[in-house]
Amino acid sequence: MQQACHPTVILGGGFAGLFTALHLSQQNYSHPIILIEQRDRFSFKPLLYELLSGELHSEQVYPRYKELLAGSKVSFVQNTVRSIDLYRRRVNTASGQIFDYSNLVLALGSKTAYFNTAGAAEYAMPFTSGEQAIALRKHLRHRLHEAIQTSNPERRRLLLTVAIIGAGPAGIELACTLADLLPIWYDELGGDGSEIRIVLVNRSREILKGDVNSHLRCTVQRAMKNRVIPVDCLFDAAVTKMTSNGVEYQQQDQTQMLQAGTIAWTAGTAPNPLLMELPVTHNRGRLVVTPTLQLLEFPEVFAAGDCAINGDNPQPPTAQVAYQQGIAIAQNLQRMRENQPTIPVQIQLRGTLMKLGLNEGVANLFNKIQIKGQPGHLIREGTYLQLLPNSAHNRKVTTEWLTDELFQRHRAVTYMQLGQTPWLSGAATTAAALILTTPLIWRAAQPTQFQQNLSWTGVPTLLDRLVPPSR
Repeated sequence: MQQACHPTVILGGGFAGLFTALHLSQQNYSHPIILIEQRDRFSFKPLLYELLSGELHSEQVYPRYKELLAGSKVSFVQNTVRSIDLYRRRVNTASGQIFDYSNLVLALGSKTAYFNTAGAAEYAMPFTSGEQAIALRKHLRHRLHEAIQTSNPERRRLLLTVAIIGAGPAGIELACTLADLLPIWYDELGGDGSEIRIVLVNRSREILKGDVNSHLRCTVQRAMKNRVIPVDCLFDAAVTKMTSNGVEYQQQDQTQMLQAGTIAWTAGTAPNPLLMELPVTHNRGRLVVTPTLQLLEFPEVFAAGDCAINGDNPQPPTAQVAYQQGIAIAQNLQRMRENQPTIPVQIQLRGTLMKLGLNEGVANLFNKIQIKGQPGHLIREGTYLQLLPNSAHNRKVTTEWLTDELFQRHRAVTYMQLGQTPWLSGAATTAAALILTTPLIWRAAQPTQFQQNLSWTGVPTLLDRLVPPSR
């Protein structure tokens, strides 16, 4: 009987863990809920590029857990998990606190993996959290200030070169963002933006190889060429070493060196090493779960996100998957409390979204329809902002974003900095208005169909807040 009084403990405050906690709280879960996370802020990973560029603010995509969980039934504990005893149902933390649980949710995510590349941990900058995005922004600003002050052309060339390791979605989105952003920043300092160089270093010949976004390859390649500064690519380049001055790589059996003042690492991740110590079934470091996301050997334990895999129905490690898994776990935990059987998780992949530069993106809806350019950008940000945890925070951020987009606070500055005329800024505002008008007409003519087809994108909610439907 005493066992039933123990709380449900959630380890990890990423998408899967945080949304499990929030949905448990919202459905009046009868037992205590404890969320343990070593950081004090939630990193909304899909929008870290906007945090880097300043298109969105830290309060919008890098909020504190205490703010997100205020008013909920979730107890937040900032701590580092040291060990997990599945047999005794106990979690030990770095501070010495011990948490006994009746149910456990493992959502510890993954860690940056450097694959034993010499110098990578010392000189490469990862890009997986809000803290790292802010650190990269500060570093890049510093490099630009150094460059504008040096008269040595070789030194300036090094300072103005950014090497991005890995041509998956993260590397491509970062490269496209920086290829638009850094020339603007450098122009502000009085420099020549054309001196900036962004180089994507990839081990294979193909970008997006083996990724869920691989069918967007042609769209991505065109976008990389059409940035303010075209993105350069080094293919078949196996990185062997990193130094303070650049990247050493093997290409066609020859060792070469790319001089770069900034090295960003997006080449891969590995499961949290803590999970490897658990006496359960693993698949390449990820925990094997049932269709209900429970561990095979310990059904009172759920696992989701980057650290778990269902061999019969593997899912890509994306935000939309982790979001749906969090909701499903909360529902199954509630069913267990009500002595009902747990049910398999049904994941609906609704397409993919990519950022391809400032004010540009691609929304591949249901993997059938590609919406590119500014419309793709609006759908991407609108969709992701609808996934923000906590409805009050979601509403505030969404309103701020819509205001910025419609009144072009960021865009007008960007166009002027790029030497374009105010008329173009007005044209962009007009384009945004036209983008908004089309769904408004659809909503008025066929409200039910509009809601059913676009509810997942967040567009109906966005429109309801901006232009409430007539009664």
